[in-house]
Amino acid sequence: MDATQQDATARARELQRSWYGEPLGALFRRLIDDLGLNQARLAAVLGLSAPMLSQLMSGQRAKIGNPAVVQRVQALQELSSQAADGRVSAAEAAERMEEIKKSAGGSVLNSTQATASTGAPTVRRVVREIQSLLRSVAAAGDIIDAAESLAPAHPELAEFLRVYGAGRTAEAVAHYEAHQS
Repeated sequence: MDATQQDATARARELQRSWYGEPLGALFRRLIDDLGLNQARLAAVLGLSAPMLSQLMSGQRAKIGNPAVVQRVQALQELSSQAADGRVSAAEAAERMEEIKKSAGGSVLNSTQATASTGAPTVRRVVREIQSLLRSVAAAGDIIDAAESLAPAHPELAEFLRVYGAGRTAEAVAHYEAHQS
């Protein structure tokens, strides 16, 4: 790979970090590991071609163009988290992946999937929904620009936009928890 290609790949991965919280290669590898998939199966569940998945993972492409695929990625991230900490069995994870695969986007999780054992939505799930909504409206750079414009008159709103629109999920979870009444 020449220097121009390396620069383009580095830029694509940085854009992925700003849009999705991390480069898609790392995110997809974690999903593969946590859910016991291979790349072909992950591509099928997401509704991507195997070559497109490979291009996203390698940084040859930066953005997932289909909002339904982005929502399936988010649903798989939640499922991956549940599988990694033992809240769902391998069989249940496989069943849910089929539901996710069949979904056209929107809320692909049923009420038992979107809630913790208490029946209340998990903080991480709520935060990801907020992030997804903001990121579907504007790119991270535009959200940061808007936050900077609002900061002098509305610093709290500017912080919200920065944290949820362009920050990492862990940062947004901490913000959410700090601002609960």
